[in-house]
Amino acid sequence: MKFRFLSIISAGLILFASCQSKSQTESKSSKDSTETKAQIAESNTTPTDVSKIKVADAKTILARKQVPILCYHQVRNWKPTDGKVGKDYIVEIQNFKDQMKMLVDSGYHTILPNQLYAYLNTGAKLPSKPIMLTFDDTDMDQFTVVKPTLDKLGYKAVYFIMTVSIGRKGKFVDYMTKEQIKQLSDEGNVIGSHTYDHKNFKKYAGKDWEEQLDKPTKKLEEITGKKMTEFAYPFGLWNAEGIPELKKRGFLMAYQLSTKRDEKDPLFTIRRIIASGYWSPRTLSNSIKNSF
Repeated sequence: MKFRFLSIISAGLILFASCQSKSQTESKSSKDSTETKAQIAESNTTPTDVSKIKVADAKTILARKQVPILCYHQVRNWKPTDGKVGKDYIVEIQNFKDQMKMLVDSGYHTILPNQLYAYLNTGAKLPSKPIMLTFDDTDMDQFTVVKPTLDKLGYKAVYFIMTVSIGRKGKFVDYMTKEQIKQLSDEGNVIGSHTYDHKNFKKYAGKDWEEQLDKPTKKLEEITGKKMTEFAYPFGLWNAEGIPELKKRGFLMAYQLSTKRDEKDPLFTIRRIIASGYWSPRTLSNSIKNSF
């Protein structure tokens, strides 16, 4: 009887210790998760005054290690009408969430253009494993799907707006409203210009500079109350002849896709890679490491 009583007490102590250990583990896990989000949020809200930064020479900028920059378009589930090429630009919702979780679990911290600008010109310190997330073309799912996903993780992003589509409802996709664009800006994300209607930058002449750059810039500045300093080339296509036009208008950086940066103007040929709809989180991880 005495032995049985001691056995029961021993079992109880083991169970208590096990539960206590589990509770401590869960508490630690929760604490770690909270700390990670806090660190990410802190890295995104660090103020950087770029107005006093002197632009470095091209050689200095090109010598700095490139920061991975991802380019997304639509984030929604595939439809039967989506073609093979189209799916490359459409990341399904759960896959996007899994990709973002991979970034967090891998220790990536999102940065914004002012941080990148300071780093490239002065060598200013960045958070560990910096990455920039960018979203093109004003698609509504960037507000309804992307924003809540990034908010939960403490991530911020850059949204390149094509102004012709603002507030429109399309046959296959709806687009963000002025109010939603302003909310993204007010909450610490960056709004950049992606022209009026996605016309090829390499073909600009005459009034194109006003229609594709000046008017969209004015509209976005009216919406956000902030100066436009970031520009994304439609289709990622650029030419050296057009860069002075961007500089004249006060843009600080311009983003292409995956071709080689210009040896004279690397700030206006910053590389991004398209996060393909066919990529798993592991494939995306490998692409980041191999591309940058």
